[in-house]
Formats: sequence, structure tokens, C-alpha cells
Amino acid sequence: MDRGKIIWISMLLLKVDLGVATTVGSLIDLENIAGKLVFYQMEGNITYVRNTGELASDVLTETTFELNDPQKTFTDTKFTYIWDLGNGEVIHGTEPVVRFHYSASGNYTLSLKVGVIVNESAPFLKDVYSRDVKVLDAIKNIELKGPSDYEMSQDSSLAVHVDGSPPMWVCWHFLPKCVADPKGSCTLTMLYENTLRLNHTFTSAGVHCLDISIQNDISKLQTSFSLSVKRNNNHIVFILSCAAVLVATFSFITVVACRPRHQQRPSIAASGNALFLKTNESEEQSLIHLNFSNIEKDEKKPLLQ
Repeated sequence: MDRGKIIWISMLLLKVDLGVATTVGSLIDLENIAGKLVFYQMEGNITYVRNTGELASDVLTETTFELNDPQKTFTDTKFTYIWDLGNGEVIHGTEPVVRFHYSASGNYTLSLKVGVIVNESAPFLKDVYSRDVKVLDAIKNIELKGPSDYEMSQDSSLAVHVDGSPPMWVCWHFLPKCVADPKGSCTLTMLYENTLRLNHTFTSAGVHCLDISIQNDISKLQTSFSLSVKRNNNHIVFILSCAAVLVATFSFITVVACRPRHQQRPSIAASGNALFLKTNESEEQSLIHLNFSNIEKDEKKPLLQ
């Protein structure tokens, strides 16, 4: 064989051996790939970073695998990614990012298999990353259940329904005449269900406002309700009844006090010694004579003299 050809073949084999050694050495390092999973959620023009592992349902989610390679060891390495979302959906790709959404709230485990193939004879090297995620329903609606008209000086019950996943923090306060509180204070309540029940007594009539702000781990919503408060009709009826009783009482006292007094006539003592005599002077006329005597008690006097 020509000496030049021998030298050229030797150099080619050496180059191939060096390339394989470099590639295999890099692939061996893949067993200890360092990286992390980062979650982003987009709502309109706003992007939220979800580093706590809590996500909102029905919201576009982007999960990225960020490789920790400060030495740029894997700059030219081609990776493969297998994303298991934990809800039965598996996504394959060659990019370190995946876009999806969870349609229902609940607890899921998202796992990622990162791997690379050296050649047909080399094994498939991979590393697995997993993250437990909690999917919550974002607070999208706050609704006041019940009437919007109430009476003052009565204990009124209000029910507020919230569409969102508990637990939720609720900050609420009533504003007479819907005038904002300069202190900005409110009553803070922890809500473990979807209905908030409030008891309140309105001390004045007119328009009142219920300002309420609710948030959970992934969302926040604030709204205000206008309430009409009327005077208690039963209270007015009671006042009118009392006034009628008082008027009747004073009228009776006035009549009794102003009634004129009548002088008593001297009484004539009746005597039990009276004699009635009837004379028949004529057929048509008769006379009755009444004779009073001064007979003392126990004295007797003949009837005919």
C-alpha cells in the first residue's frame, strides 16, 4: 500500500476515535443533567410565573425545562423530551418547552424525560424530572344571592357565592351612602367553601354598598354591590299606635276635667205615713186627697176620724 494512503487512513481513524470519545464522554455526563421546570400562565396580555406549583384551570400554560449548564457543555447536544402531564396526556418533542392547559381542578404529577441518542449502537441516555402541581379554579365571578332591598334596624342575612377554588381570603365591608372608607379597613375572613354568609344590621336608610375582595393562591377579584335600605314599616306602625293611645288618654282626661259640675237639689225626706183618699163626687170625676201626717214612729192613729 502507498505510504501516503497509509498515513491518510491512520489520521482518519484517529479523528473518528477522538470524535466518538468526545461524544461518549459528553453523553456520560447526561446522566447528571441539572435543570428545573418553570411554569408560566398567560391571561390576555399578562403572564404569570407559577413557581409554587399551583396553576389555574382552563388557562394556557407553558412549561419550560431550563438546563443548568454554566460550562456550556451541552451547547451542541440534541435532546429529546417526553412530557407526561399526569392527566393521561403525553407530549413528545425536541424543544425544552411545552404548551397545554388543565381543564379540571385537582392534583397532578407532571414528569419529564430528557434524553439523547448517541448512535444506533449507543444506549438512549435519559434523566427524569417530576413536579407535583395543584390545579385550582380561578375566581371569575362573585354573585350576591338574595334581595337587594333591606330594612333598617333589622338583622339582615346576605349570601355571596364565589366561583373559584377554596380556600379563599375574603375582605369585605359595608359603606353607608357608598362613601369610601378613608382608612381602607375591612373584615378579613377565611373561606373554605364557595358561599360566604354575612349578617348585618343597617342603622340608616338609603343606598349602601358592599365592597368585597376575594383571592386564592392563583387569582384575585374585587367587586361592589349596591343595596337599598328602607325604613322599617312595623316601627312606624308601632309609633302611630302609641301616639293614638296617648291622644285618646289625654282627650279623656280633658273631658273629665272640663265637664261642668251640677248643683245638687235639696232632698225631701219621704214619709211612710201618707194617706191616699179617693172621693167619688161624680161619675166622671174623682178626687184623690194626699194627707201627710206628722205621726212619730210607733204612734198609731185611726184611719177614719
